[in-house]
Amino acid sequence: MNHRSRGLASVAALSAMMLALTACTSDNAVNAEKTTEASGGKGGYGYKIAVVTHGSAGDAFWSIVKNGVEKAGSDMGDTISYSSDGDPQKQAQLIDAAVNQKVDGLVVSMANPDALKASVEKAVAAGIPVITINSGAARSSEFGALTHIGQDEKVAGEAVGAELKKQGVKKGVCVIHEAGNVGLEERCAAVASTLGAPIENLQVDINNLQSSQSTIKSKLQSDSAVDGVVTLGGPVAAVASAAIGEAGSAAKLATFDLNADVAKGVQDGKILFAVDQQPYLQGYMAVTMLTQYKSNLNVLGGGQQVLTGPALVTKDNAAQVAELAAAGTR
Repeated sequence: MNHRSRGLASVAALSAMMLALTACTSDNAVNAEKTTEASGGKGGYGYKIAVVTHGSAGDAFWSIVKNGVEKAGSDMGDTISYSSDGDPQKQAQLIDAAVNQKVDGLVVSMANPDALKASVEKAVAAGIPVITINSGAARSSEFGALTHIGQDEKVAGEAVGAELKKQGVKKGVCVIHEAGNVGLEERCAAVASTLGAPIENLQVDINNLQSSQSTIKSKLQSDSAVDGVVTLGGPVAAVASAAIGEAGSAAKLATFDLNADVAKGVQDGKILFAVDQQPYLQGYMAVTMLTQYKSNLNVLGGGQQVLTGPALVTKDNAAQVAELAAAGTR
């Protein structure tokens, strides 16, 4: 064999060796994604993940969370079950049912942590990784959850109080739409501490928005000194805006959380600003993180809460956000 023939043979052998090595490396990649026909999704992981929240039927906020959950399930190729109940005892039962079904991961919101403690701890004891979202950050690690994804309510409340103080508010009401929700109470307390002016908590029911509007209107009519209203959810902000108009009040309105009506209200100047905790991200990141934990033991946050807010929506950016809110992702 001449030198040229030996050279060509060597190149061919080297090429074959490299192809074999590449195939071997690909087949044994540590981070290779599981692909199974049964998973039925784009990502191919195929885990069963249950999401159990305290969302009420009348609160569109949780529809946005659910949209994020379902998109993540589609992207990861997971099977998702979503359920919710505003009654803490019934929510605990939903968590127990998910544990009995031996799901691969569990996402829970904890508006009333004490009522859910035993159920969440039962899931952890069964080897089911848990991520908490939205409410219950202070108790999340205590119950054994991997992390909490959501907004720091104290930081968000202080930001609202500081802004209302700049706007000259001298007396306000903070409208709580879910009785016993520790996160909502924490928001109001933080607003009050930073505002440095009297602020009264006003209880309404998000499942009865007409009654909520009447309650806010009556308060404004009975106390003309109230010049600031803070609502803690998008649907309540809309009726509060109407109540202010009906009462002939000049009270300034700010709100936590966002929907299309709130974005429009900010655009029109009827709402000063909205504090967006990005519920879509809470649902999306929880499912994605559980999937990555199950497949690769990844956890974000280093033991600290993973923040999705506060993000302020003002007149400057309301138009852009309004389009996204209409699509159900903000």
